[in-house]
Amino acid sequence: MVHICNHHLAFPEQKEGVMILITGANGRPGSAAVREFARHGTPVRALVRDPKKADDLRALPGVDVRHGDMLWPETLESVLDGVDRVLMISSAGPQMLETQCTFIDAAIRAGVGHIVKFSGKDSIDGFDNEKFRSSRSHEQIQRYLFASGMPWTVLQPSQFMQVYFEEVPDIVRSGELRLPLGDTTLAPIDVEDIAKVAYAVLTTSGHGGRTYTMTGPDALTMADAARHISDAIGKPVRYRDVTSEEKQRAWIQAGYPPPRASAFVQLFQERKRLGRSTVDLTTHQHFGVEPTTFAEFARRNADIFRGATDYTVTPA
Repeated sequence: MVHICNHHLAFPEQKEGVMILITGANGRPGSAAVREFARHGTPVRALVRDPKKADDLRALPGVDVRHGDMLWPETLESVLDGVDRVLMISSAGPQMLETQCTFIDAAIRAGVGHIVKFSGKDSIDGFDNEKFRSSRSHEQIQRYLFASGMPWTVLQPSQFMQVYFEEVPDIVRSGELRLPLGDTTLAPIDVEDIAKVAYAVLTTSGHGGRTYTMTGPDALTMADAARHISDAIGKPVRYRDVTSEEKQRAWIQAGYPPPRASAFVQLFQERKRLGRSTVDLTTHQHFGVEPTTFAEFARRNADIFRGATDYTVTPA
């Protein structure tokens, strides 16, 4: 793992004609990365499984939307044709391991030159990746990628700030943020910050064999998070500590698949057992990205937290 602490570095610019592909482009981090490319006016190819959900991406300048399934290599031939670098993202569901390893094989056959693996690293001190299905799968995929001979870079952000959107029904209905975390602190990161880092990694050189970990700028209790949401929407929101069993029932009633609800129970139990997060802004500093605070994030998304605007649910 490489931790970077140099500030204000100059990065070699992307060569003309380099084709970059972002997979999982309809998801939260994938779509944010695509939007970042569009914001810079840099052409990018976006892979989606469901083309009916890609109208927003098609409307962005310079985005070439392609349809395919990472689990089915025969659907990827035109998608991977001429691609030099890939930001590899897929749903963190039970099929993530098979999906990404299958895609790595297809990318090697297609002659892709570099894969940037979108992974994750919990901000909790001492977190055991074996205790959470998604973290365990990321570790297994990384070992497969490292052994494949494909040049690689790994991005390891902490919990997304955007996952708090899924607590909106409780916030709107009861004015409560209900999570089984006690006084545990977390250091969530804005997906938009991650997209800025991903853009820099994909469009400049010198990142081969490096792992970039990143968190948000604050280690927050859930009471802190509730206070920031309350300030943003102008209504009282308080944190209520619930049991893992109560939260699991709520997730299932909300339509989460039982395996996903069980996996999240494991995650929250491990977080609560350890209790403390450490902030890591070395990647932000390395790439000159100003870290977004949770208070800023809550203000920017106040309409979502009020229940006035729809949000994207994390895929199962």
